[in-house]
Amino acid sequence: MSDNNIGPAVIVGIDGSPAAIHAAVWAADEACSREVPLRLLTALKQTHPSAEDYHRDVVHAETSLRAAKATVEATGIPVKIETEILRGQPGMILLSESDEAEMICVGSVGIDRYSRALLGSTATEVAEHAHCPVAVIRSQPDQPAQPINWIVVALDDSPGRDLVVEQAMREAQLRKLPVLAIGSDKTDGAATAADELDNHVWPWKRWYPDVHIYPVTAHDGVADFLKSIDDLVPLTVVGSTDAGQLAQIVGPYEHPVFHTAQSSVLIIRG
Repeated sequence: MSDNNIGPAVIVGIDGSPAAIHAAVWAADEACSREVPLRLLTALKQTHPSAEDYHRDVVHAETSLRAAKATVEATGIPVKIETEILRGQPGMILLSESDEAEMICVGSVGIDRYSRALLGSTATEVAEHAHCPVAVIRSQPDQPAQPINWIVVALDDSPGRDLVVEQAMREAQLRKLPVLAIGSDKTDGAATAADELDNHVWPWKRWYPDVHIYPVTAHDGVADFLKSIDDLVPLTVVGSTDAGQLAQIVGPYEHPVFHTAQSSVLIIRG
């Protein structure tokens, strides 16, 4: 099943799960804003023990793609949707497609330590090794409405940080959300840290006057900061050097009794 896909696109890995469909809907806005197609990909196993097993695999793949495509179409987002079934391991397929993709998107209900260490996680594999931006879209449990949802980004002097912050601001424009800009308080005094952060923020306020950006200092990194707040964070934008924090930011598969971060993540490569 293929729509003769050629050229750059926002690509979503589809596996039949609600999390993948949720990622496809999120990615549709992304593709529309970039004026490229939304490409829905699913994978068949390399080998099958029987014709019946192959048939079940094909039916599942086709059904999964139809469901995702129908859900995106129902949103009314004006985006061209392409679908394709490829043969191979899902993570390797997405990594191969990342060479020319505008963005790779995968859904996630959480990444626990066991799946990360022993079974491997498609989300983790793609996030750490893709050649394009990667969005890991967390399916959130039903939550009461909150007055403010944030896009979170760190403001510091790390390499490629301007590209990360710029993408966070673009996402804020697209999603119509404010930005929470995190700066380090590891300086000589709180006043100095706040002044440095204000200096980082000021140009972005001027370049994106329609985006509300709020600076806040924090002692630890993004993942630890997210654990310390109660606000809902639909998206955290980080650089490739922070890809190793993916599991901490997206949060675990099972909800533990202690407070953890649970945010979608967009990883930008410079």
